[in-house]
Amino acid sequence: MKKRFPSSFYNPVTIAGVLIAVISFGLILFLMLLELLATEHKPYMGIIAFVILPGILIVGLILIAFGAYREHMREKSGHFRHYNFPVLDLNNPKHRRAFTIFSVGTILLLLFTAFGSFQAYEYTDSDQFCGTVCHKVMDPEYTAYQSSPHARVGCVKCHIGSGAEWYVRSKFSGAYQVYSVLFNKYARPIETPIHNLRPAQETCEQCHWPKHFFSEKEHKNTYFISDEGNTKWTLTLLMKVGGGTEESGNRTGIHWHMNIGNQVTYMTTDRQRMNIPWVKTKSLATGKETIYKSTQAKITDDMFKPENVRKMDCMDCHNRPSHQYNPPFRSVDHLMAANAIDPSLPYIKSISVQALENSYSSKKTALDSIKTVIQEFYSANYPEIASSKKNLIDSAISQVQLIYSRNYFPEMNVSWRYFPEQIGHMYSPGCFRCHDGQHVSSDGKVLSKDCNICHTLLAQEFEGQPAQVSLGGVEYKHPIDIGNAWKTSICSDCHNRKK
Repeated sequence: MKKRFPSSFYNPVTIAGVLIAVISFGLILFLMLLELLATEHKPYMGIIAFVILPGILIVGLILIAFGAYREHMREKSGHFRHYNFPVLDLNNPKHRRAFTIFSVGTILLLLFTAFGSFQAYEYTDSDQFCGTVCHKVMDPEYTAYQSSPHARVGCVKCHIGSGAEWYVRSKFSGAYQVYSVLFNKYARPIETPIHNLRPAQETCEQCHWPKHFFSEKEHKNTYFISDEGNTKWTLTLLMKVGGGTEESGNRTGIHWHMNIGNQVTYMTTDRQRMNIPWVKTKSLATGKETIYKSTQAKITDDMFKPENVRKMDCMDCHNRPSHQYNPPFRSVDHLMAANAIDPSLPYIKSISVQALENSYSSKKTALDSIKTVIQEFYSANYPEIASSKKNLIDSAISQVQLIYSRNYFPEMNVSWRYFPEQIGHMYSPGCFRCHDGQHVSSDGKVLSKDCNICHTLLAQEFEGQPAQVSLGGVEYKHPIDIGNAWKTSICSDCHNRKK
């Protein structure tokens, strides 16, 4: 038989390389065809079709070259080896049977390999892959995600998005994460914020369009005071969402910051972006810039490192859109307002928060202890209620345990305290990182901390007292008499005191 290639190519290593390269190339074409025919493109297709399989293809090509080179050097030194392929005679029943079995087996192997590649791609694109493969590490984030408003939005939609650039970036970042998990090098809790996260304009704004955020929305909050009667009080706020378009004009409000008519840049001095001593605003229409500096901080040129300066986007306020760890006060208030925890149980708000905020070594210990703490409280202080309302107490215990399961992960040192949500200002500085009344421009402008910039308090009502209502806004009254301290201090100074 006439050989179409140099004799050095006819060796086991080169032939094995050819088989590997051909199969890999075939699978790449198969997955590319799936991608072209798919109605929705999925980012994890790339990890198989454009990274893993090409890597295997390259290995096959290297084997081809290595086998040919090694055989060439053997021939050059005078060591010739002749490889004879098996003789195939289809007239021979044994040869024909062997050929049939081999051909059918090869076709089935290719089909199953293609199917397996597709299934692997589907799995790596799933939320279960992101949340459960590294179970201990990702359990807090995955648990929070399953109860979030974005629970039906795939992880890769936000963390990678479309296009090749950020897919490649995420894979390089993921390589270190794999190393950290394998060798137990990861932080507990996982550090936040993620500094190499894709800009929100390329992910969040594919669904949420800031140019249409210009309405004002009524928002009613229900709270319970931590007293014996769990006194109920409500606040009704008119939230000034703000935003605007070229047609409607550059409106004020919360979304004034959203790079529609203005651009906000800030400098931070800590990794968590909690301390912001320098802010620059720029009008995109006129190009006018205004710089605000904190009167409480000394600002030097060496602070303006590239990693410390950032253009503001959605994630600076909506920093936990899918992975919220709710404060116990908020969670208990919510369940009491829904009567899942009965407000008629004396001190149920106070004892529930106390049980949640105790330190526990493990989740199992926490759930057992929460039950013990609440049961013993009522047995010792309200024995008649402990007996007559046992079902209500047991139901409350179950709800409090559920709150703990969703928001506390002692094995990873995770709780709401380590991952504050920057929307608002109750349990973290949030808005007050900049709007603290202490950021002043050279011409005397101040980033005000006036509550009415973002919302108007339309109504406030305490249980058993007349409601205060006014479309022009009513003056806020703190549920506990602290004088005028609430006007000069920041809410989170009291509501989020570190243990």
